[in-house]
Amino acid sequence: FNVSFFQVKSEGPKLVPFFKATCVYFVLWLPTSSPSWFSALIKCLPIFCLWVFLLAHGINFLVSHRSASRILAGLIFSAVGDAFLIWQEQGYFIHGLLMFAITHILYSSAFGMKPLDLKAGLLMGLVCSSCYAFLYSYLSGPFTYLVAVYIALIGFMGWRAVAGMQLCNDLWTWTKLSACIGAMLFMVSDLTIALNKFCFPVPYSRFIIMATYYAAQMLIALSAVESRDEDDFRKRS
Repeated sequence: FNVSFFQVKSEGPKLVPFFKATCVYFVLWLPTSSPSWFSALIKCLPIFCLWVFLLAHGINFLVSHRSASRILAGLIFSAVGDAFLIWQEQGYFIHGLLMFAITHILYSSAFGMKPLDLKAGLLMGLVCSSCYAFLYSYLSGPFTYLVAVYIALIGFMGWRAVAGMQLCNDLWTWTKLSACIGAMLFMVSDLTIALNKFCFPVPYSRFIIMATYYAAQMLIALSAVESRDEDDFRKRS
């Protein structure tokens, strides 16, 4: 409990720039009908702040903790994907899809393969298969297989995040919980994108997509800092 309290207390101030940048995005609420480099900057700014958040823990920390460095790499690809999606109507949607596919591979690698938790994997597979079965009739051309691959990758990432929780064994930590919730929010965000783009207009889709997306990225970034904060706590005790 003491470690968790110290972690939350120490990480909060480092996230202030992220919260401010997120507020700027929602306050400005730039129209998507006229994409520009300025709108791309405003959209990517919260993710840039999460780069700084992880870098603030020190280069040595990132080098010595592969999971943290992979999450940072995932955030970098996410920002590139965000920029591509600003111009999705100009033909860059697939480019954005590719960037986020790489992000999910990096996050999956960061979460690791232990414990395996096949039950969680089967459940996630069932959820993802159901989502694709629903979307399938609305898809055409290359999206028929591109969406299938993307759903498989984000589903795998979600499985690895959920498997790390170990609720039944009472071995979970607040950072593993944040990774799990972050992964689920990421899936909600991307499912909303798919429904809105391929199936039917989703009310308040942009707000739902961006609110869940920014929250997901923040929670996943937070999941990278467990080892550093526990070390700091022990030194101060």
